[in-house]
Amino acid sequence: MICSNVVSSLETDPAESSLADADLARRVTAAAPGEALAAETELYRRLAPRVELYGLRHLRAEQAAADLVQQVLVLTIERLREGRVREPERLASYVLGVCRMVVLDLKRGEGRRKRALERYAADVPMAESSSSPRVDLDRLASCLDRLHERERSVLVLTFYSERSATEVAAELGLSPGNVRVIRHRALGRLRECMSGELSAP
Repeated sequence: MICSNVVSSLETDPAESSLADADLARRVTAAAPGEALAAETELYRRLAPRVELYGLRHLRAEQAAADLVQQVLVLTIERLREGRVREPERLASYVLGVCRMVVLDLKRGEGRRKRALERYAADVPMAESSSSPRVDLDRLASCLDRLHERERSVLVLTFYSERSATEVAAELGLSPGNVRVIRHRALGRLRECMSGELSAP
């Protein structure tokens, strides 16, 4: 599982790991924001697997469950820091409630998107697909033949073999900058030839 791997990598403080969830929660609440990182880390390590299981059960996707862990535990720790968790001894129940709230919001948002799509899809005009210009392949082959060999090699390696300027340079014994210059000039000559403005190399 995604979150389980993250949780197993968290360093635990032996002093914190011996405390109950409620005691860790009280430490976070009593400290200045960010001053009880060891307690927050231990709470995250303990609670993340439970939230992940809830997410897998209700969202049925590992990535969605991993996202739920982040949202729920960040929200829980923020509320602990603000002193808004009234019963620290019932922290597990509190986190479960946050899970329900976040999942419900996610499902409502997905439902709204789906209903909006169903309602307005028919009113959205379809973009007309522009027909691709027809290319005279015989003329293109003839124009390529009229290019100097090095120009032709650069174009073929770039657009047919899909090589980068660096790769073309290595193959032809040129610098990448030189390849770019040759390619630019060759494309100009090819355009001229295709439009009938070039008769000879």
